This record gives sequence, C-alpha cells and structure tokens, in this order.
Amino acid sequence: MNEQSTLLVTVTGRDRPGVSARLLSTLSVFPVTLVDLEQVVIGGRLVLGALVAVDEGVAPGVSGDRVFDEVRSAVEKTSIDLEMEAEFTSGNGRVTVSADDRLHMTLLADPLRPGQLGAITSCIARAGANIERIERLASYPVTSIELEVSGADPETLRGDLAMEAATQQIDVALQPSGLHRRAKHLIVMDVDSTLIQGEVIELLAEHAGCAEEVARVTEEAMRGDLDFEESLRRRVALLKGLDASAMDAVRERLVLTAGARTLVRTLKRLGYEFAIVSGGFTQITDALVDRLGLDYSAANTLEVVDGKLTGGLVGPVIDRGGKAEALRGFAAEAGVPLSRTVAIGDGANDLDMLRAAGLGVAFNAKPVVREQADTSVSVPYLDTILFLLGISREEVEAADRQGGSPEPHDAG
Repeated sequence: MNEQSTLLVTVTGRDRPGVSARLLSTLSVFPVTLVDLEQVVIGGRLVLGALVAVDEGVAPGVSGDRVFDEVRSAVEKTSIDLEMEAEFTSGNGRVTVSADDRLHMTLLADPLRPGQLGAITSCIARAGANIERIERLASYPVTSIELEVSGADPETLRGDLAMEAATQQIDVALQPSGLHRRAKHLIVMDVDSTLIQGEVIELLAEHAGCAEEVARVTEEAMRGDLDFEESLRRRVALLKGLDASAMDAVRERLVLTAGARTLVRTLKRLGYEFAIVSGGFTQITDALVDRLGLDYSAANTLEVVDGKLTGGLVGPVIDRGGKAEALRGFAAEAGVPLSRTVAIGDGANDLDMLRAAGLGVAFNAKPVVREQADTSVSVPYLDTILFLLGISREEVEAADRQGGSPEPHDAG
C-alpha cells in the first residue's frame, strides 16, 4: 500500500447485534476506503477497529483532515447512540506484510497463565518480530491461542521458542502461514501410545507372563538405544506358545487416546483420509481400522500355527524406515503430495515418518523425538492436533451439532 494518511476508528462496549452494521453505515456516507477491519469479542465486550483512508477519487480541494474531522464527529454520535466508546488515532498508513513473511504460532496449555503468554510474546519481540493477530481457538480440553507473527526468521524464532516453551511448560508450534496450512489431507498416525493408550505387545506379554522383560526391551527401543527390528523380534520371541485367543482379549482391552474419535470424525468431515502405521500387529490394527473407519493401515503380522503364536513374524518388518515408506505409499494411493500430509508419533522409530511428512507432530514423545519433530504436543488429547491446523473448538462443536454427534469431545 502507498504511504497515505489514515484514521483508526476503535469502538468498544457491550456486544450486541448490529454494532458493526451501524459503524459501517456511518462510515459509508464519507469518501473513505477501508484499509483494514477487525473485530473481537472478549467476555461479552466488543472491540471493533476500522482503519480508513481518504478515497483517491475525493473532489479536489477537499482535504483529508476535513474528511477525518467529519468522520470523528459522526462516529462519536453513533457510539453515543449505541452506548459505546469511540477512540481515534491518526497515522500514515501501514506496511502491508506479505503472506510469505507470516508465521502461525499455536500455543497449548492447561491452564494458560498470563506470565506464560507474556514470556512467549517477549520472545517474539526479542526476535524483532511483530504480532499481527491473536485469537483463541479453544478453552478446553486445553487452552489454545493462535498468534499470527510477521518479520521473523523462522528457524531462529523456532529455536528461541523451543527453549522458552520448555521453561514455561507449554507447547508452542510454529508453521508458515498460507493456504497449505489447511490444505493437508492425509493423517498418518502411530498406534501404540499415540492412537491408543499403552503398548499392545506389553498387553500380550501380560498373558504370556513376560511383561517386565518385554517392557524393558520396549523402553530401550523407544529411546533409540536399540535397533527396532532387533527389539521387536526379541519381544515377539518371548510370546512363543501363547494361545492366539489372547489377541481377542487384548482387542477388547484397547483404550483409545482421549480425543481420538473427535480428531478422526472432524477431519473426515473436511475430506481428510486417515492411515495408521504400526510396529505392532495387524491382528490388532485391523480392528482399529474397522472401529474408526480408517482408510489405510500397515503393521507387522504375528505368525500363528495351530492356534498358538510361534514367536515369529510373517513378512517384512515395519520398522523406522518402513513407517516412512508406508506414509509415502499411502500418500501416493490417496493422490496427496507429501507436503499435505501430517504424521503423528511418539517414538524414535517414528522419526523418519515425521520428517517425511509435511508436518511432523511428536505426541507425548520421548525427548529425542520432540527435538527433531516439526512440533510437539505434550497434553494427553489427540484432538489438540486440530488446533495446529487452525480449526477451533467452536468449529468442531458446530460440525458435531450439524452431524448429530452426541459428544462434543470424546474421552477416548
């Protein structure tokens, strides 16, 4: 926008229908153009701001100051009628920020305290960046605030934010602005400790009487201290001789992570496709596909002979590299470029998959995963992923009402 004189008109007061219509109607009789307009309602109080400039086609001899004086007088009368307050600030235009220069920052906290948000905004200021907009996306199951930021180097700001977020014990996700943020159309999730609570192989190990030994090997693998395939084969070998009926019992005990149904239901309505990829077993993941109406899945298969587990696997192992390959295969089948995919996982064997996706989310993950993923979520609700995609809790609930869903937020 060219440099030009502007007038910022701000009206505040009790919110009720028709306020914005009255203000715009008042402005409409003057030779001005709208440069910017924003409205927010907080606790029933409305803040409405309109930035106006004198129309370039105004008659010769009519000064901008005179036009603005008349605007002030008219808006003051309107605000009195509305029992509101009006403020006016003169200026010389504003710098129009390119969408390519903007970043979206999403904060998740339970609860969110002023000092935490203040620390993050101070971090933004130290980076020489400017906050263009702040919006609340949700007040439950966690508080989520979205900020639009301009003028920052993404990598520098991301590093500073990571340290500040750790200090403040909140989650902060930073993403480029633009249409692609809501254009993602394939979600690929890990299963154990991501889509479901707990580890399937540990549930099977309880039936086989080797739970403690399996848990130790699992922890080594999740930390990245042990090759995943080696650890998997070691754990599966401990299940040798277990009756296959134990898998039926495990399927009955599966507990979805809180918010899983909400996440799947909401994004399915927006045309997303869903996949799960697991270092676990098809005998379990197939049931999850049916239960949630998922589109794709990949997992390992336990060998069963004469109704007993042999302690071996059938076919190639879905390991760290296999998960990334599965994501690429799902994307190709869905006709979705990798830049429009989201991967969610918690362990070291998810890292290649998280890196391959357009957005990699570490969900309640080990430190090594949080450090290398695009962003991390440390609250125990899968549907907080919606906020990272710019979808608000109000939008979720509105879709549920229209779709007849009885539960605005599932407990898993």
